[in-house]
Amino acid sequence: MQRNKIAIKLFLIASIIFIIGLWGIDFGLNSRQALSLSIFSLSILGTVFFWEFRLAFAFLGTSILLISKTIDIENLILSSSLEVILFLIGMMVLIAMLKEAGFFAWIITLILRVRTLNARRFTIMVSVVSALLACAVDEVTSIILMVAAVIEICDYFEVEPMPFIMISVFATNIGSAGTVLGNPIGILIATKSGLTFEDFITKAFPLMILCLFVTTILVFRIFKKDIQNLDRKMKKLGANEMLIRLISVPPEQRLKKALFIFGAALFFIAMHHRLEILLGLEPNTILIAVPLIFAAFVMILKHERARKYIEEGVEWWTLLFFMLLFAQAGTLRYIGTTDLVAHKIAAFTGSDRNFLIGFTIWASAIGSSVLDNVVLVAAFIPIIQGFQNINLGPLWWALLFGGCLGGNITIVGSTANIVAAGILEKERKVKISFLRWIIVGLLIGVMTISIVWACLVFLPTYR
Repeated sequence: MQRNKIAIKLFLIASIIFIIGLWGIDFGLNSRQALSLSIFSLSILGTVFFWEFRLAFAFLGTSILLISKTIDIENLILSSSLEVILFLIGMMVLIAMLKEAGFFAWIITLILRVRTLNARRFTIMVSVVSALLACAVDEVTSIILMVAAVIEICDYFEVEPMPFIMISVFATNIGSAGTVLGNPIGILIATKSGLTFEDFITKAFPLMILCLFVTTILVFRIFKKDIQNLDRKMKKLGANEMLIRLISVPPEQRLKKALFIFGAALFFIAMHHRLEILLGLEPNTILIAVPLIFAAFVMILKHERARKYIEEGVEWWTLLFFMLLFAQAGTLRYIGTTDLVAHKIAAFTGSDRNFLIGFTIWASAIGSSVLDNVVLVAAFIPIIQGFQNINLGPLWWALLFGGCLGGNITIVGSTANIVAAGILEKERKVKISFLRWIIVGLLIGVMTISIVWACLVFLPTYR
């Protein structure tokens, strides 16, 4: 039975790639362009059907591009977005330092020490903290810590944790769009578009807050009974007693050092654009260098832990996959595939700005509800770069929010969703069904995406 399933999946992949290749030639692509599109499709389909073998598909596809002379080694390296990979490596080392110092446990403990805590305040705090953590660190680290806290608190009050975990996940995906740091697609878009940390703070962050506000109102209505039940249990058992079960606050001196290092890194990341102008550097030079400089400082300061930070703190499997995927997407631009697609789209729409915003945000949202958003954004970026004679700014924001908010629609739409569902199933043997998720996720996804779409179209800030 298992072999039959594998055979069916392989047949589907081969058939789809063959059809894409034929369609590409009919669309006007030459043989090399059609091959590059087929290879990129192979990596995407391999990721969808054989998630655990996605890196193998990326290796295979990239090798075919080289052997077929579709791209040479020099341009393959230039297309692999090494600047993004280096940025992520540096940030992962800093986050490993924060985790070891107990920063996340300390944050959760501080929040739950709030006096007169009730279910509504708890729900708001779960939403706000999940979103803000996702803004400052990666969404996976954020959701792992939030899910652990939510499960423990819900166990103490003997209530179902699923609704509050879903609330945390929705807020995490929304919060990941607020800054460059929250999601790999943020730094990817920033490096390819020339957008700065300040641009994200002034334009993406306010939209994130608006989406979070609307989502919080919606979950109050959707999970009304669960919140009321938690409120009754809190009044009965006493909210302050839950602190007994929380992890103790880490040593103050170690935590202060970690906070100072991370805070200094965030400050220089936030100031990168101004420093680059002052020093006469190329755009994003400081943005990429700062995490590496502070990661080096951490490894010197804690030299006995340096190897562990690199080997265990850095997700090499994921980074290798990203690098090869970026190289394949860059190949599409290198040989003109995406330029031709962009030209066809622009000719069909007449380069109508509002239509292109709507197309970008909804296509990326729908795509990211079933695909990894990094895969989707890597494919979209060269297409957007191919548009001529229009302001690309709103399209970059549409791609960012489509990729992040679309992840809320289905349970497989985001890494945070999958991780949270996996922890809940492992720890409490509770499985979130695809249908239960999509009933709530579709509403939240459509509402938040519509809000961002309207803002990008009508607000002069984004023109």
